[in-house]
Amino acid sequence: MLLIIKKHLFTVIVLSCFTSLLSEAQKMDFEEYDPKSTLVVPTHILTRSKYPFIDIHNHQWDMPSQDLHQLVSEMDKLNMAIMNNLSGRGYKDVNGYFDVQDSMYFKRAQSNIRSNYPNRFIQFTNISFTHFGQKGWTEHALAELETDVRNGAKGLKIYKDLGMEFKDDQDRRIPVDDPRLDVIWEKCGSLHIPVLIHSADPPSFWDPMDKYNERWLELKTHPDRKRANANPAPWKTIIEEQHHLFRAHRNTIFIAAHFGWLANDLASLGKLLDECPNVNVEIAAIIAELGRQPRQARDFFVKYQDRILFGKDSWVPSEYSTYFRVLETADEYFPYHKKYHAFWRMYGLNLPDEVLRKVYYKNALRIIPGLDKSLFPQ
Repeated sequence: MLLIIKKHLFTVIVLSCFTSLLSEAQKMDFEEYDPKSTLVVPTHILTRSKYPFIDIHNHQWDMPSQDLHQLVSEMDKLNMAIMNNLSGRGYKDVNGYFDVQDSMYFKRAQSNIRSNYPNRFIQFTNISFTHFGQKGWTEHALAELETDVRNGAKGLKIYKDLGMEFKDDQDRRIPVDDPRLDVIWEKCGSLHIPVLIHSADPPSFWDPMDKYNERWLELKTHPDRKRANANPAPWKTIIEEQHHLFRAHRNTIFIAAHFGWLANDLASLGKLLDECPNVNVEIAAIIAELGRQPRQARDFFVKYQDRILFGKDSWVPSEYSTYFRVLETADEYFPYHKKYHAFWRMYGLNLPDEVLRKVYYKNALRIIPGLDKSLFPQ
């Protein structure tokens, strides 16, 4: 009898240990779960684009003294013919505000470009919102803009701080469509330069951080991206201000950065483009949105092929492969290069060659003045 009890006890202990180990194996944080697909499908890893391309959305933070030879070497590997540096004046933190660098920063950056690779780099300038609302701000901003254009600026980049962080001299949020800025947009129109404008962030950043938020992982790993619904303003308010700006200045060419954060709602974006022929979009940081809706996204690219430009944003050469794969191939069920940004899988759009050529370079050549067209096929 004692022997039977001992055997039973041993069995219970073994089963308990096994159950405990199994339970531990089943405990896993969402961040850790990263299964390898068993799907066997054609795979095309592209490290070089099919056609030379213009990256309309890039940031180089030390252009005045940067070694451009090394940078061009990396560009050549990707088949990038021209890089647009949107941070023409650079950025620095001044008393809690992001402000543009000294007035010589842009000229020194242009000098470095002209001395080394004058046809491989272009720059957009930026404007400072420090002291906005005070007497003389408008005249100073216009003078700097005109000076930079004379010195080679090909456009104006507006950061998302407008509408979200920048405040006027009365400590009030500056709306994207603030009428005090009308003269800036009109001046860009008269100078025939485009305005590339980033307003707000993905709408999920404003949503509750709960199990229904598809960007929960990104918000957990990057808590500074979480926005309170009304702080600094609701997402819808900021985006509507941007759209009002587009409608009010139809003689100015705008490029809405990041597909205007409507890559997850292409029907709404299409309505905006139909209404505002002066508006274009670029694909920086939203390729994951396009890759998860390949049929609808492909139809959108074909329909609006004259309005879409290539952009990447952060300068990480290895990540361009994802963009090429989504745009050029018919590959199925492949991952994005940052799990926290997109835990879902993507599919290639397999765009027609003529659409690819427009997205990669033709649309930018038409919109941005003075680019070297000899770098591209007809």
